[in-house]
Amino acid sequence: METAIGQQALISIVSHIFFTGVAFYALRAVMFEKWIRKQHVLQAQILYIFLSIAIGTAVSTFFLNISSWSRQLPYLF
Repeated sequence: METAIGQQALISIVSHIFFTGVAFYALRAVMFEKWIRKQHVLQAQILYIFLSIAIGTAVSTFFLNISSWSRQLPYLF
């Protein structure tokens, strides 16, 4: 039982990091420079990181939930 919990924790951590990285990569396509005031580069970079984390976590949670629910489907029948 403890091994399964540990495996699930590891999968969750890897999933969150992976999807945060994908979100960071995807956000590079958006031109935020038009909305950022001069002399506020650090704040823009922090916002960029936070947006990546928020989007990556949401997508990761979605996929982890779908995975969990699909494993519970056999209990329906």
